[in-house]
Amino acid sequence: MNSRTIAVAAALVAASLAITACTAPSGTIPPRSTGAPQAQGSASPSPVPADGWWQPAGEPTTLAASLAVPWSVVPLAGGGALISERDTGTVRELLADGALRTAGVVPGVVSGGESGLHGLALWEDERSQTWLYAYHGADDDNRVVRMPLLGEPGSRSLGEAEPVFTGIPRNSTHNGGRIAFGPDGFLYVTTGDAQIRDAAQDVNALGGKILRITPDGAPAPGNPWGNAVWTLGHRNVQGIAWTPDGRMWASEFGQDTWDELNEIVGGSNYGWPVVEGKGGGQKYTDPVIAWRTSEASPSGIAAVGGTVFVAGLRGERLWAVDVRADREPTATAVLQGQGRLRDVVVAPDGALWLLTGNTDGRGSPRVEDDVLIRVPIALQDE
Repeated sequence: MNSRTIAVAAALVAASLAITACTAPSGTIPPRSTGAPQAQGSASPSPVPADGWWQPAGEPTTLAASLAVPWSVVPLAGGGALISERDTGTVRELLADGALRTAGVVPGVVSGGESGLHGLALWEDERSQTWLYAYHGADDDNRVVRMPLLGEPGSRSLGEAEPVFTGIPRNSTHNGGRIAFGPDGFLYVTTGDAQIRDAAQDVNALGGKILRITPDGAPAPGNPWGNAVWTLGHRNVQGIAWTPDGRMWASEFGQDTWDELNEIVGGSNYGWPVVEGKGGGQKYTDPVIAWRTSEASPSGIAAVGGTVFVAGLRGERLWAVDVRADREPTATAVLQGQGRLRDVVVAPDGALWLLTGNTDGRGSPRVEDDVLIRVPIALQDE
């Protein structure tokens, strides 16, 4: 066994052991007071509730290599993870020893341009059946489907797929695609404007929105317009997460000038295509942070305490954004040198897991790309 294999196995074993020690592991949303089943997803609250400033505290370690256009990673209870591969519709299972195997292929995935298999999320129903939810491009639309997750760790497979929510517009670009169950137990779905700019301002259109639906795909109770729409005025949202205080955050691709990190409040309008970046006045909600597009092109995000970590594609860096309520938000680049970053999640042991995106047609792949890496983090003294 070489040194890399030993390091991978040790990191994954540590993550597996941490699951049994934490009462609220990453990717698991506590059930609502109404008795809603547990939900899991790639954009989820941190297992560490401290409202503090978190930073990388060690060197990155490679957990998996030779992934083909990975898009979303979801840690699994019991160790390992599921990873979506955009262009083939394949869901890979990462084993505790660092090996990869195919858990299944999501049926009906039609890739092309930036479309294909995107976000993944897990949800456990009242019968303790775990479902894998997936957002993907189909022949004529983007949609959310779900499949029973079958088998044991090391031999996971996908059952028959059933549609949950269909009819989201698709195009070669601006497809959104991140999904996650929120602290309220509902499924949040990010959509792009699919190059139909004006749709983002139409409350009856699905493009350019964050949607909020039940696990069965119906509009969630309490939605501001009585349909599936939670917020509007988005260009292309690819990251959502919640800090432990319940605030929701989303990353958004701008066009030519400004990318955004927004605090998401139901019923709010984030301005696209009228406003890009800050300057929306009273009608539109300004981002808490705006970056030049060359510095970010933000995709997946993760929240730890009072910090939101943002994975940058074109910017090829990980941003740490201080979103503590008692101070002005600030953003610091804390990791570079891995190329394009597609997703970031909080692992069960409290470290960050990041997916690179160097094989997506816009990067410069290295020998082992794409990779899943582990980055330890620690609370900073102030």
